[in-house]
Amino acid sequence: PCWQVEDFVVAQECTRCSSFEAKRITQCSPTGFIEKISCPTSKRDEFKSCRSAVMEAHVFWRFVGTMMCVTAVFAVLVVCRQRVLDRKALEKVRKQIESI
Repeated sequence: PCWQVEDFVVAQECTRCSSFEAKRITQCSPTGFIEKISCPTSKRDEFKSCRSAVMEAHVFWRFVGTMMCVTAVFAVLVVCRQRVLDRKALEKVRKQIESI
């Protein structure tokens, strides 16, 4: 590809591949996004696989949301477990006091 060996200009920003482009352009396969590159020295136009900043942000925030939900679930489990252990400890102390 010309963009690996010479200077290039981005002719079209990173966009999602259409179903037609996904079948026709092999660079769509890795990420599902391509950008059109213009190489002025060799006067060729080529496509380059790219990552969409919007898609990356969406994936990041989905991950953050998932981790927050998992954190909340485990926090509730810890609180419930602590209450069970506190009840058991109080019951043990009550039995010891009763036996005196």
